[in-house]
Amino acid sequence: MRCYRFLTSVRQPSCHCFDAAILSLCIPTTLSLCVPKFITPFCHPFFPFVSPFCPFLSPHFVLLRPHFVPLCPPHFIPFHSQFHPFLPPIFSLSVPIFPLCIPTTLSLYVPLILSLSTPIFSLSAPISPRPSPPPHPFVSLFCPRVPPQDSSDYPLSLSTGPWRRFRASFGAVVTAVALRSRHAVLYDGFLLGGLTALLTSLADSQVRAFRHTATLAAMKLMTALVEVALGLSQRRDNTRRLYEAERGKSPPRRAPGKLEVLQETLRELQEQQEEMEAVMNAIFKGVFVHRYRDVVPDVRALCMEELGTWMCSFPASFLTDGHLKYLGWTLHDKQGEVRLRCVRALQGLYAHRDTAAHMELFTGRFKARLVSMVQDKDPVVAVEVVKLLTVMLDTVAEALTEADCHRVYPAVFCSRRPLATAAGLFLYRSLLSPRHEGDTEPSPGSGDNRSFFRLLLTFFIESELHQHAAYLVDSLWDCAGTQLRDWDTAGGLLLEEAPEEALSDQQEKALVEILVASAKRAAGEGPPVGRGPPRKAPPKGRRAVTEQRSRLSLCLAPILPRLLAKFSADEEKVTPLLEVLSCFELSVYCTARLERRLEQALAQLQELVQKHTGPEVLGAASRALGALCDPRLPLRGRGELVRSRLGDLLGERCHCLLRLPSLDEEELYSATATLKRLSVLFNAHDLTPWQLFEPCTLLLRRAADTGEVPPQLLVPAITCAHFHILWELSRLANTDVPQEQLLSLKDKTTSFCALCQSCLSNGDAGVREQAFVVLSDLLLVLGPSGTRGAGAALAPLRLVPDVELRSQLAAVLLDHVFSPGDRDSDDAAEAHMEDLHRRRMLLASFCKLIIYNVLEPSAASDVLKYYDKFHAEYGDIIKETLACIRRMDGQEWARVVLLSLQQVMTELLMEHSPGVRGVPAFGGLRDLGRRLSLFFGPRPQPNRQVLLRLHRNGIAFALQEGPEGGSGGDPGGAPLYLPFLEVLSEFSPRLLPPDRALLLTHLQQSCQQLGMTPPERSPWPPLAAYHRSLQPPEPPQKRRCTEETWQGPSPPLSPALTSTVLRVPPGPPWELRVPGPSSVVPSLSVMEEEEEEEEEEEERGGGSSEEPPPQLDQVRDLFDSTVLGIED
Repeated sequence: MRCYRFLTSVRQPSCHCFDAAILSLCIPTTLSLCVPKFITPFCHPFFPFVSPFCPFLSPHFVLLRPHFVPLCPPHFIPFHSQFHPFLPPIFSLSVPIFPLCIPTTLSLYVPLILSLSTPIFSLSAPISPRPSPPPHPFVSLFCPRVPPQDSSDYPLSLSTGPWRRFRASFGAVVTAVALRSRHAVLYDGFLLGGLTALLTSLADSQVRAFRHTATLAAMKLMTALVEVALGLSQRRDNTRRLYEAERGKSPPRRAPGKLEVLQETLRELQEQQEEMEAVMNAIFKGVFVHRYRDVVPDVRALCMEELGTWMCSFPASFLTDGHLKYLGWTLHDKQGEVRLRCVRALQGLYAHRDTAAHMELFTGRFKARLVSMVQDKDPVVAVEVVKLLTVMLDTVAEALTEADCHRVYPAVFCSRRPLATAAGLFLYRSLLSPRHEGDTEPSPGSGDNRSFFRLLLTFFIESELHQHAAYLVDSLWDCAGTQLRDWDTAGGLLLEEAPEEALSDQQEKALVEILVASAKRAAGEGPPVGRGPPRKAPPKGRRAVTEQRSRLSLCLAPILPRLLAKFSADEEKVTPLLEVLSCFELSVYCTARLERRLEQALAQLQELVQKHTGPEVLGAASRALGALCDPRLPLRGRGELVRSRLGDLLGERCHCLLRLPSLDEEELYSATATLKRLSVLFNAHDLTPWQLFEPCTLLLRRAADTGEVPPQLLVPAITCAHFHILWELSRLANTDVPQEQLLSLKDKTTSFCALCQSCLSNGDAGVREQAFVVLSDLLLVLGPSGTRGAGAALAPLRLVPDVELRSQLAAVLLDHVFSPGDRDSDDAAEAHMEDLHRRRMLLASFCKLIIYNVLEPSAASDVLKYYDKFHAEYGDIIKETLACIRRMDGQEWARVVLLSLQQVMTELLMEHSPGVRGVPAFGGLRDLGRRLSLFFGPRPQPNRQVLLRLHRNGIAFALQEGPEGGSGGDPGGAPLYLPFLEVLSEFSPRLLPPDRALLLTHLQQSCQQLGMTPPERSPWPPLAAYHRSLQPPEPPQKRRCTEETWQGPSPPLSPALTSTVLRVPPGPPWELRVPGPSSVVPSLSVMEEEEEEEEEEEERGGGSSEEPPPQLDQVRDLFDSTVLGIED
């Protein structure tokens, strides 16, 4: 009797009576092999399956049963009347299905069974509520840790490596049981029926672990049965053919008895086929139809994956509209993993023409949904959808219209490279792929590649989606790389002279961009911006890149001079062509006997420099000339000769024009163009031998004295003088530098910096910005960081900015960077972005001076006080500057933060004193303090000392007297800066409780020294608010269950119904009663599993003292998926 009471006192809060009954029957069945004499009274007399394990039935069972049932808790009744319909299929199972019960039973109940073993084997020992022993080593194999009873963790929900292998092995076991018994036991009407009934019942359980595990087992069993049914169908067809062949023979030639044997075999196969179809239909309707819209996404994804497997394996039975509709409906699922399984299942169906031909109705119904999923929020799903549409192009191309294809094409320009590559393949198959019978790849230079380039140009021009061909080339590189690398065909199209074959101007521009993009990609350049970080090629890939560069050079080096000559007047076409030289293997000019082509290319470069003045084309020509003057190049002398000619020509012209006292319009244009060409060439080539520093500084001095020099001359003059100084610095050795050379360079640098400083007040924006950037660069190069270590020999050249220069630099930022007028421009979007880029460049130049200790950290306060107002434009730059200051000195960083707030407060007091608290700008100051407080992070411990110092200095600033002493005009007698305490209170939540008490004491002492009212009784709101912010925070209180917030008892009641059917009799729903004041909740709504709330309710005392009403059948299922709206 003690054993009975112990077993019946076990409670499983997370199980309803059906699942608890299974547990109660698993315990005696499992332990009956060892202790049959103790387990026999638990065996039910109506189920003979127990007799092999319990040889005899106790005659006392009938007498014990009336005493046994009342001992059970209300929600743990082993022989409840609702459980009786489920018992026959459970106990109709035999020993072969025991492996199927191992995973679920061991993972859920073995810890409980082993915990019961001690009192069962020692019945004489008293039963005490002592803790359970540690888990058995055998249990640890399946449950490394025993989760709490109300936990949602179970083997199939864990994603670690061992449990993923366990899941795969579990499915393999189920499949093996069905396949190993396909020839005998599977058709005995005993194993398969009982197993199907058990899995169907468990798959409708409200317990997620049971439902998920049973669904997995049922789906794997169904997959195995589909394979068995397919084998039966093939055997039946073969047997029927043999039967027809045998029956077609003449009677003398027939084998005796063979016709009867074949007919009997055919009948048996037909019966087995019908039995398999009946079982598969039962599993499909009993498990799949309910679980494909389960509340658990993994269960839904499992159902969709297996459904696709069935359709591909046995299309004769499953490739029907009645089954395909589930795939179409689930394409609208909210979880990306479920949609992904559906799309992959459809890929397998559309991959074969015979199966795709049977899906016309499905294609017409769900094609619009598939095309719209190209823009799916899950990138993996979008990629698989594009792959599916690509497969459909091969099998059901007529199903996709031109409008459908045009909805997929824009994906080739997206930033996600996998999606862009898949869309590129779709574009290639639908529009660019050659339409001929053979599948042979077209050879380079063939007519097919010319057609390919013409089709590609048409698409690129008509799309009007993007201005960069690099994204299009990157998308097509994997599928059409061979055609894109056919530079002979592309070059031939560009040089085409026949009117009927020549390209239009727009087509030529597009083809030049595509040609240059493919050349850069072949030369090893990574994907374009936004398509991922550049990847370093492996050794094998580097060899391939070298071969491609050599082939590129051999293809384009002979025709490059002709291309430059043809497009020399068009900057948009010649600029990208000049960039191709950087992709060449330049040694090919020597090894391939192309010296004449090199001379022609250099002549074209010289002509382009003399013809154009645009910065883009001049920069590309300068870089190309620098590549041809590389010291490692064997033919570098020819490039240096062209550079000398350009230097002589431009230098002499510059000297002649700048010596003139005045310039007319033509001379002014010539001088401006000459200086622009020199400034661009100076960036990549050393032009100091031509002595351009003196005429440029004379021009700047004349502008500073008279202001009559046009601005278009000043910007290139500043650039030329700046590069002259930098080239002289680069030629200085780190040691043994002649003193005369240092003094000469020092004089040049000092005079040039003075001229640039005078240009900071110039009215032209270009001159002012160029002078600002040049000054910042020189201060950075010749500042403390540039003249330390290896540059110690340049210490005499060190530049230290004086107070006037610092104030002028800060004034430029205030007037032209943090100016609302500049920010709120009415220009076009592109012009506004360019203006924003220039202003960000100015701010970055100033912040670099702070980071590299050219300016003291306190100068960052001039920038930091605009952090909140201009956060969208410059927030990243200011944040990085603060991070660098913090890494250098944490205390100085806190002083900069406080100083910026103090400066803003002082400016407000100067404008709105004394009623500063009522102006909107004071709210902006508080917002700035709140945003700056976020820099201290969620953990106050690392910033403890910094925060204390900030608060103390802030208190001292707020309580100081005004500039005239006293209250600064406040009739209440409050200090002038007292509102600053409201700003300081934004940093109080970051303080630790001991620091709050310390600051409270410090605040009281400070008020006492100044003769002020104590903070807790202060009539001044800022002081009172700051005092409240320093009070220790109240401990969080647990939410109490009230009439308004109550949503049901905890733990939730578990009805004995399935998870998909609501068996509610007609009439009003059952009402739950709550202890306390009368309140009625009509019915439980659908909710998630809230384990934390359940634990809180249990800690409070278990909720209601009343027992729940007996009408459990009418409670809504907490895991009912029919009301979740999973379907679209």
